[in-house]
Amino acid sequence: MSAADLASPATLATTICNRVRAEILSGARRPQARIRLEDLKTQFNVSWSPLREALSRLVAEGLIRTDESRGYRVAAVSRAEMADIIRMRKALESMALRAAIQNGDDNWEAELLAAQHRLTKLEGRRGREENVEQWEAWHRAYHESLNRACGSPLLMQFCEQLHDQFARYRKLFLAAHPFDRQVAAEHRKITEAALAREADRACALIESHIERTGRNILGCIKD
Repeated sequence: MSAADLASPATLATTICNRVRAEILSGARRPQARIRLEDLKTQFNVSWSPLREALSRLVAEGLIRTDESRGYRVAAVSRAEMADIIRMRKALESMALRAAIQNGDDNWEAELLAAQHRLTKLEGRRGREENVEQWEAWHRAYHESLNRACGSPLLMQFCEQLHDQFARYRKLFLAAHPFDRQVAAEHRKITEAALAREADRACALIESHIERTGRNILGCIKD
């Protein structure tokens, strides 16, 4: 009996969803690439039910689309979508950060400092290929730590989903461009403002950070 036989459909769907999501965000599955259900069924050794549930979740997240033949493809990239991601991410992360600064306690401060420290250790050498995935993971953790004390699980969920969408575009950008060396200083300034409880300054910095990075990526997208 395989592990798939022992797991519940919901658990299997989550496993498949997480794996395919990671492949899309890493660029292993390219924009508009077809997703073959038969291949996934063989790969994960599962029935159709958890497989379709997993893909339905990814459709809801905007990472895959259904096509005319009722099949699935990785979502395309476009300037319009990236501009929308930038706009929404600025609004929601600023909202979350302001609430986190208001609500955050000593544990929030300690977690934020630790996340920023881990990220800083990689900033100077993140151009190395072997460090890219580690940097992406710690970068996501850093932004999550900024918002952790916002008090709204739903707002956190939206922020994380937008971060993932943004990261997909960034990975495509980094395939042909070097890392942006300004990012490390921006993270440091955001952390300092957040810990000083300077909400207006921190929110202005996070919006500028998202806008500047996003515009660099946007300038390289050709519809």
